[in-house]
Amino acid sequence: MAVFLYNWEAYEIRCTENNWYCQLGTGMSDFSEELIRPTTEDEQGEKCVSSGTGMCFPWLQKHIETIATGGKQEKDFAQTTSACLSFIQEALLKHQWQKAAEYMHSYLQILEDSDSNKRQVAPEIIWRLGSEILYYHPNSSVETFNTFADRMKNIGVMNYLKISLQHALYLLHHGMLEDANRNLSQAETWRYGEKSSSQEVLINLIQAYKGLLQYYTWSKKKMELSQLDKEDYAFNAESQTLLNHSWKTSVNLCALIQTPGVWDPFVKSYVEMLEFYGDRDGAREVLTNYAYDEKFPSNPNAHVYLYSFLKREKAPREKLLRVLKILYQIVPSHKLMLEFHRLLRKSEKEEHRKLALEVLFGILDFAGCTKNITAWKYLAKCLRQTLMGNHLAWVQEQWNSRKNWWPGFHFSYFWARNDWKDDNALACEKALVAGMLLGKSSRYFRYISKQDHQVLKKKIKQMKKSVKKYSIVNPGL
Repeated sequence: MAVFLYNWEAYEIRCTENNWYCQLGTGMSDFSEELIRPTTEDEQGEKCVSSGTGMCFPWLQKHIETIATGGKQEKDFAQTTSACLSFIQEALLKHQWQKAAEYMHSYLQILEDSDSNKRQVAPEIIWRLGSEILYYHPNSSVETFNTFADRMKNIGVMNYLKISLQHALYLLHHGMLEDANRNLSQAETWRYGEKSSSQEVLINLIQAYKGLLQYYTWSKKKMELSQLDKEDYAFNAESQTLLNHSWKTSVNLCALIQTPGVWDPFVKSYVEMLEFYGDRDGAREVLTNYAYDEKFPSNPNAHVYLYSFLKREKAPREKLLRVLKILYQIVPSHKLMLEFHRLLRKSEKEEHRKLALEVLFGILDFAGCTKNITAWKYLAKCLRQTLMGNHLAWVQEQWNSRKNWWPGFHFSYFWARNDWKDDNALACEKALVAGMLLGKSSRYFRYISKQDHQVLKKKIKQMKKSVKKYSIVNPGL
């Protein structure tokens, strides 16, 4: 029926005390015999056998007979399965999904390995490889994937929750929300043995994804509610439905976001609902804990969410600066750093103005920001204001650690030609900064200042005057 679905009916899962066993029928033995049997004359011209779904399985005879043994025949079980696994991995790396499916058909015999450790980990390996193949194989289908997932849940009982969650995500990717929700609901109530800490985290995660689905429904209901007249009877009914959905969602999300981890989509959804119902204190507490609790891993997004919330609340500038300062220490090139710079420039404190200059240099240290014209404009303006304020030492402090690599990184002749060709305005801003930091001898500044551009003629003239007045190479302040 499916790509490489083995004769699953031959399996009977049974529990004997603390160990799980796969009771194997004749299916695997028959297959193994078929795999290594000599090919007939009629079969020699065939490369594979059709499965009925448009996918083919080859006889892997030549690979099994030559398994890193210098051409000697090797039928050892471990060698065979090890070779199949290597072939599958190579096929996956090369995106050869058909070939991977063919090898996978033979790799399933790992389930009857005499080594109990290998048997124990085999279901998870088969699931990971198989789900990857089925996800990308051109002839695969949702039905095929569903069948494979359902059967792997029963074979890999210790992986039931993981497989259920990944199965639900696959269904979500295909827009099958109801099926995904049903899958998560079944997994939510599943238990095996004593509840371990790893099981608890997975169950919380499953409940949280179920909460995300409920949030999606809540979000649609909220949109519908916004289009109704508040005096309309339907408004009250929809409001109650919305409240019920939010309560269910909150219950499912709350447990997960209290567990240390990176839970961005869950936190955002939960906070949106808290804000919608006016619980701003609750939303602030959730975001503050998510950003500052030492049990949670460092996460730039946590500080972004807190900053956005405080900004919506019209919080004092000092609060905003504290949040952005931590974000700056984590990700100096974050897009919010330009906003951080603007807030610092508005402050009357010298330490903030000094930091404002440092932030701009920090942004432009990164290759991804080299063509950010706003950052160059801000730096040119900030350099002028800093030097006019008699703070040459601030500029020198930043420049001393960069003077050996910024000229080649930003201000080479190559970049002057390239920037002028791509963006005249950017080139002029960079030339002004290059002139102030390196003087008139800067290759970048010289190239741009010699350009004859009618529209930018006045701007280039002003640039030359500014460099003459503010260059730190020969300060004449």
